[in-house]
Amino acid sequence: MKLSARNQLSGTVKSINKGEAIANVALDVAGQRLVASITVEAVDDLGLSEGTQVTAIIKASDVIIATDA
Repeated sequence: MKLSARNQLSGTVKSINKGEAIANVALDVAGQRLVASITVEAVDDLGLSEGTQVTAIIKASDVIIATDA
């Protein structure tokens, strides 16, 4: 698969927490935790489970960081 997106991170599914419609999929990306919120249908369609090797593709125009300081 070829994509124009350059922010591609290889990782491993560590856990999946399914709700009614949305699932939080926790990945291990080079020792860092990354959580993606995707539909339960997408989890099932992709056949995701703990240990699955995946590529996280990140498309964002902004990253906003805030503190109380």
